[in-house]
Amino acid sequence: MKNPIRLLAISLITVLTLGNAVSQTSIDNKVLVTIGDENVTAGEFMRVYEKNNTQTDLYEADAVKDYLNLYTNFKLKVIEAETLMMDTASSFIKELEGYRTQLAKPYFIDETVNESLLEEAWTRSKTDIRASHILIMVDENATPDDTLRAYNKISNILEEINSGKSFEDAAVEHSDDPSARDREAIPNKQRFRKGNNGDLGYFTVFNMVYPFENAAYSTKLNEISPVIRTKYGYHILQITDIKEAMGTAEVAHIFVALRPDASTEDSLRKAEKINNIYSKIQEGLTFEDAVKEYSEDKGSIKNNGKLSPFSCNRVVPEFVSVIDKLDINDISEPVQTAYGFHIIKLISVKKPGTLEEESSKLKERLAKDKRSQKSEDAVITGIKKHNKYKEFPKAKAEVFASIDTSVLSKRFVAEGLANMTDPVMRLKKDKYSQYDFAKFVQKKQRIQDNIDKDVYLNQLFKEFVKENCIDFMDKNLEDQYPDFKDLVQEYHDGILLFNLTDEKVWTKAVKDSTGLQNFFENNRSKYTWGERVDATIYHLKDGSVVDQVKEIITSNDNDGDIAKALELDSITSVKILPGQYESGDDKYVDMVEWKQGISDPIKSDVENLTVFVKINEVLPPQPKELSEARGLITADYQTYLEEKWIDELKAKYPVSVNEEVLKQIIEVKNN
Repeated sequence: MKNPIRLLAISLITVLTLGNAVSQTSIDNKVLVTIGDENVTAGEFMRVYEKNNTQTDLYEADAVKDYLNLYTNFKLKVIEAETLMMDTASSFIKELEGYRTQLAKPYFIDETVNESLLEEAWTRSKTDIRASHILIMVDENATPDDTLRAYNKISNILEEINSGKSFEDAAVEHSDDPSARDREAIPNKQRFRKGNNGDLGYFTVFNMVYPFENAAYSTKLNEISPVIRTKYGYHILQITDIKEAMGTAEVAHIFVALRPDASTEDSLRKAEKINNIYSKIQEGLTFEDAVKEYSEDKGSIKNNGKLSPFSCNRVVPEFVSVIDKLDINDISEPVQTAYGFHIIKLISVKKPGTLEEESSKLKERLAKDKRSQKSEDAVITGIKKHNKYKEFPKAKAEVFASIDTSVLSKRFVAEGLANMTDPVMRLKKDKYSQYDFAKFVQKKQRIQDNIDKDVYLNQLFKEFVKENCIDFMDKNLEDQYPDFKDLVQEYHDGILLFNLTDEKVWTKAVKDSTGLQNFFENNRSKYTWGERVDATIYHLKDGSVVDQVKEIITSNDNDGDIAKALELDSITSVKILPGQYESGDDKYVDMVEWKQGISDPIKSDVENLTVFVKINEVLPPQPKELSEARGLITADYQTYLEEKWIDELKAKYPVSVNEEVLKQIIEVKNN
């Protein structure tokens, strides 16, 4: 982790925001200042000046000259650091590379895509959808033949539905989702479970995989979607309800259980029980008392029937439908679900907020969701387009054929393909060979189960292309984006400046105790106390003993005796603050006349507090000792060291300013 203080210092030295590009003028390439053997052009200076002076468009002569002096001193230190080869140190190279990596991240994100995804997620969060589906499972890594077989199967099912077969019947007959069909009871192993005929209940954004979600939000009410592909296989959807989002609800319920395979007699008996409970509530029995006396949900009884807060996808759809009709604290009529009967009381509902309110939470969800891949995909597409990406199918097929099935057990060795040098892809003039891909495969291979070799190699080839595209752009960022190049250079110079200034000035001033002492002795007259008072401030929180406390303060000569007297009288609400105070050190000391004696009581205007100030002695101005002003003296010593160092650097690297070019800059930019 980067040192935050160090990062702040470097950030202050450099400028982290990209400045406006300087318009080209006839003087851009003219030399403004020479520092040793290095020339600084007018264009370079204007770029930096405008970046650091964004509050005005004016090039005021004094401001420009002052900034040129600061910039010259900055360049002197950087040149000295480079002369000392500080930029070749491994620690410097590692630190700069870390900053460069952070600075490069925005170039690998498509913010337009991200903003679109955010807007889409927020819009969808305001709607709940209820859907049924039919699934034909096929592994996402299946062979083309298996994939086609599954696609043909679901296409035939869709044709049956379009020809008049009910969606529910098709789901029961064909779907690979086992929840669509009844699960028969097996004695001592599993209970009977009624099938859902493909019904998935309600859901909203992020509750389903992204392709499924897209299909759901793109299909109209009561219509059937086209065939869609997810990682689970092929689906078709039927949208059975579209409604305003429920949000997050908290409810309490009274529950009467009913087995899925209950007899008609049991069902009638349980229905009668829940109706009787509801009648008692109507007659005046409190909901909470009814929970304690009648509910069969043992887990919620102790909490007056309360359930954990939930969203629409976490409960059976009957709950969602009931909640939509209730106001806060309303109690529903009995409702039946797959688990039994319920009486529901609505405690609270939190609906989705505005885009601004939900933005932070949605961004967190987006970052963890696979749809965020769309941003990276857009970047890769852009890299391919702008760098003339080309793929070579014949060479690709040859290297695929040369890699045997040992790759599926993580035993493939690339060395045997070293002579395969034909390119499989190209970005501009950079070619990536068959052997390059083979080495990538050796590095990335993992043990695979139930996957065709060529399917797996195609996956790895996609990774190979993506990684090479990102690496290609990364190594060419400085050439493609001048602003990025300038920013990295600023960090380069800022780190060097920080390291050398720390060595020559900041740390030296702290560690050089002899030098600090000599500097203090030579400048002792600058460090003096103004007029002060030796005083004690008494803070009293108990207003009933003000007179008693004043009497104790008046009757005793020192604070030790005063503290003892207060303790003897069991007065514990007094805070004693002795010290030497200059004007401005304490507002209560400033409020009293500076002469020996105790003040009248002062009432605080913001606290329940009474204050006495006792002036013991008025102290005339006098010199400070080093220990009394070390911080200020150290800061002044650092300034002295820096000024002396700059003089030495100017002697080592002579500075020459072209006054005519400086004059032209001011005239041209102001006109």
